[in-house]
Amino acid sequence: MNGRTTFKEFAATEGNSAWEALVARPSALYSRGDDIRSAFARDYTRILHSRAYRRLKHKTQVFFNIDNDHICTRMEHVAHVESVSNTIARKLELNDELTKAIAFGHDLGHAPFGHHGEKILDELSRKHLGIAFWHERNGLRFVDKVELLEDNYKIEKNLDLTYAVRDGIVSHCGELDENGLRPREELIDLETFREAGQYQPATWEGCVVKIADKIAYIGRDIEDAASLGFLEEAQLEQLRKMAQANDEKVLNTTVIMHNMIIDICQNSNPTDGICLSRKYLEQLNEIKRFNYEYIYKNPRFSAFQHYAQLVLTEIFDTLWRYRGGDVWQKIGRERKYYPTLLSTFSEWLAKYCETDFVPDGELKDRAERCDNIKIYGRLENERVYAQAALDYIAGMTDRFAVKVFEELLTY
Repeated sequence: MNGRTTFKEFAATEGNSAWEALVARPSALYSRGDDIRSAFARDYTRILHSRAYRRLKHKTQVFFNIDNDHICTRMEHVAHVESVSNTIARKLELNDELTKAIAFGHDLGHAPFGHHGEKILDELSRKHLGIAFWHERNGLRFVDKVELLEDNYKIEKNLDLTYAVRDGIVSHCGELDENGLRPREELIDLETFREAGQYQPATWEGCVVKIADKIAYIGRDIEDAASLGFLEEAQLEQLRKMAQANDEKVLNTTVIMHNMIIDICQNSNPTDGICLSRKYLEQLNEIKRFNYEYIYKNPRFSAFQHYAQLVLTEIFDTLWRYRGGDVWQKIGRERKYYPTLLSTFSEWLAKYCETDFVPDGELKDRAERCDNIKIYGRLENERVYAQAALDYIAGMTDRFAVKVFEELLTY
């Protein structure tokens, strides 16, 4: 630690002056008298058991390759971020339970088809809602208002995560070339976030996850690109030279990641923040530029991008036809044509509309098992309906989006 103070006195633990605010929840959770978990450990398990987390295993990280078991998915990326952040947090004597919960929840707001799917939903959101869609903000929306878990009596309720975990999710944007990350001082209302990276996390643990996110994705994206033949020999040679700039023994990306983790642990301190040394920061940014030039902007993604655009916009446009008037009746009339799409969407609406607005039968029974925030009310206007359709699509896996799109092709 360069002879300086560790982060122990600044960790998000009971000795922290902001502790009560950091562990505060939107609503009280049901209690178990014999529970041995901390507040953050409980958040971790609530995220782990959520449907949004399960769906990450079939969501694109970078490469749409749903039948290749060895290509990184969003779930695997989350595990990588947890591994990197946990190692750093333990060494710096921060709260590793908090970093674990933030890491596992940080990408719950991602759309199907990776960042390109995010761009498509952003276009739809700007058009129909007048606001931007970005996965960090959508992640906060999902954990606050969308994701549900059963309580002891099989009633589904909102996740109600702690402030510190919710904050880490909405503020984790790692796209900016920053170093020396320091937490912001004010515990602001998280609804005030208006763009990615607008504010730093409120905790040192959130800052660790933010830098771990970047370290985790640049390494694995290169491995996948190489295995899929995205990189020519000249580019691989260029990569080898960049990789060995600080360590001539480097043979693969895992060693680069290891070196950066150690560098962060050696150079971070409460004065300078969570940081890399200059040489490793330069290497990180150089590799990131390489990835953008030869991987993320590779013309081989063109067909995938067109396909994703078609799939997601056609699903939205189909759902848009049922807006206004008696939505349930409209959907009911055409459910035979699109059974998977319309059955699952009507069930989605039932969970988040006022219970007395939901028609009697199976949908009403489903609604009555949910004691949650009724974010769609009574579908009062087109804007609310558009939000419902966008939430529904944002939660899809790649596989499910493809499945319901193919259902549309059957007429």
